[in-house]
Amino acid sequence: MATLVEPPNGVRATGKHYYSMWQTLFEIDTKYVPIKPIGRGAYGIVCSSINRETNDKVAIKKINNVFENRVDALRTLRELKLLRHIRHENIIKSSQPLSNDHCKYFIFQLLRGLKYLHSANILHRDLKPGNLLVNANCDLKICDFGLARTSRGNEQFMTEYVVTRWYRAPELLLCCDNYGTSIDVWSVGCIFAEILGRKPIFPGTECLNQLKLIINVLGSQQEADLQFIDNPKARRYIKSLPYSRGSHFSHLYPQADPLAIDLLQRMLIFDPSKRITVTEALLHPYMSGLYDPRCNPPAQVPIDLDIDENMGEQMIREMMWIEMLHYHPEAASLNA
Repeated sequence: MATLVEPPNGVRATGKHYYSMWQTLFEIDTKYVPIKPIGRGAYGIVCSSINRETNDKVAIKKINNVFENRVDALRTLRELKLLRHIRHENIIKSSQPLSNDHCKYFIFQLLRGLKYLHSANILHRDLKPGNLLVNANCDLKICDFGLARTSRGNEQFMTEYVVTRWYRAPELLLCCDNYGTSIDVWSVGCIFAEILGRKPIFPGTECLNQLKLIINVLGSQQEADLQFIDNPKARRYIKSLPYSRGSHFSHLYPQADPLAIDLLQRMLIFDPSKRITVTEALLHPYMSGLYDPRCNPPAQVPIDLDIDENMGEQMIREMMWIEMLHYHPEAASLNA
């Protein structure tokens, strides 16, 4: 639990109160009442909180020394810019048994939120159970957009690290120079399989082991299914792996709805060009009765996340300040 503490140096800023969580100090608006810390990672600590004015449940992330590392600062700036533009409802790990309806509703909401992102020209690039928030009503929200990018990014965007390994698409594991929205679909498929089997489907220990696990399940690939691999060395590696007939998903998940198995098979396809799209997945019979295109409009305009990767710390600070002023215009007077 969070502990209410006195402000540092005994100086309390107007409209602020102070909490300590995991030996980290949070200075936040008094309208937010922290409940408990919910996660920590390389980029900071997150707590859940209630906005007393709206009764909305929110997540608050504390990032220490954000300007200590320029790459981390750019990541934070990009996430701030993206979150300001996103306007969508759907933007898991539990011991509770999950029924087919649970599974279907989770995947529907995940696909629905992802469709909105893709329509706005955004790839999430780090979909995994830890980046999905689910409450007691089974409402799901996608979170953590620090690795998100526009799909028409530059070469640096296309080659940098993306996606936690277990949920990483083959084209990323094989260091392909170009990729698109299908990487997010692969991640959804991995999450789908994890919900069905209650354990990760491809828990690789490192990159090459990850590829071996994928081939063991999907089976050895035909030459035509390797054409997307633009790195000759990577293509030779895949061809060098021992022959595998693969495992049918219905054998891996014998209790699953046959329609769920069919959708999963269409998501976890090695060749990204043959993978089902988010829109096609929403129209799949497994989603029957949930998806209505008329009630799920796309983003009104594409979002531009292009940021000069070479900008200096001072420019990053100024751009972050501009983003903050969208939420706290009253702070402009402090910098006058």
